[in-house]
Amino acid sequence: MQALQIYAGPRALQHIRERGLRPRDVRAVAGAAGGPKGLILNHLDRHVFGSWLPSSEHTVHLIGASIGGWRMAAGALADPAGAFERLARDYIHERYEIEPGRRTPSAEQVSRRFAAELAAFFDGQIDRVVAHPRYRLHIVTSRGRHLLSREGRWRTPLGYLGAVLSNAASRKALSAWLERVVFSTPGEALPLKLNDLRHRLVPLDTRNFTPALLASCSIPFVLKAVHDIPGGPPGAYWDGGITDYHLHWNYSSLLGAAQAQADECGGLVLYPHFQQALVPGWLDKAWKARHRATPYLDNVVVLAPRADWVRTLPNAKLPDRQDFKRYGADVEARMRDWSRAVADSERLADEWAQWLARGTPVEAVQPL
Repeated sequence: MQALQIYAGPRALQHIRERGLRPRDVRAVAGAAGGPKGLILNHLDRHVFGSWLPSSEHTVHLIGASIGGWRMAAGALADPAGAFERLARDYIHERYEIEPGRRTPSAEQVSRRFAAELAAFFDGQIDRVVAHPRYRLHIVTSRGRHLLSREGRWRTPLGYLGAVLSNAASRKALSAWLERVVFSTPGEALPLKLNDLRHRLVPLDTRNFTPALLASCSIPFVLKAVHDIPGGPPGAYWDGGITDYHLHWNYSSLLGAAQAQADECGGLVLYPHFQQALVPGWLDKAWKARHRATPYLDNVVVLAPRADWVRTLPNAKLPDRQDFKRYGADVEARMRDWSRAVADSERLADEWAQWLARGTPVEAVQPL
């Protein structure tokens, strides 16, 4: 049984058929929100950032929301393979002492603990990420508008109810309640058109790196919003996955048609993902018609686990946030099963490396 399936949009598939896939062909790498599901990509991340991408020299844009933002930032560290190993270990071993009178940890408690974890993880290394000579990091957050411009006991649930109803009518209508704010490191600007939703671009620097990344991971009602991030517009910032769950962006705008023909670089996007579909926003999970591939993804290569292989993992599924309830107080059992899933996921990296060593045969690639 194979563990890995490679998918490619039409333009990416043609590129692989004619030229194969080389590190220099990749202009962007994307990392989805999805909490613990991202753990299954840990060994793939170690290979991509630890040995494959470093063999090229061109600028690569790293785009991430929530755990995807943490992953992309880890990829820009001096020892990415070691950073990803630590990321998995830290995430798996998260535990919270429940406060008296509560059944779950409070949002304040989770935010404090996670903020401290991010600070320790990137301690002394933020300068390198911000000033990386090749990688341009883009951290995606969701900034509240109107009722959601500030967090509050009543205004937050009412605001998100409005967001749910607006998004049900139209994804574009989500912009009435939330806007995409992307914090980007200096250098080459993000070469994508982001006009599908209301958005802003803000410089990412040493002052706002940690609050921006914390905000990108701040799930509403699970963590507190991060307010007034330095350099950005005032307001409450939440998880980037709310607006951009799987970053179904207009990647086909990465290179104009004339430039694409003249440039040997393929202008491709590499997307290690935990499933084939790229769901646009978190509130789109119920709207299956929005999960289909679109022309936005024509130049995207997705690396995803096969469904039949996923069924061999503990509980026959990927690790996910519901496991915190499933295991309850049996934290050791959760950590054991998540650790086993990460260990088993080394097969994804092995099969990716084998496909590269065989010359990237297009027969192994399925249309996205």
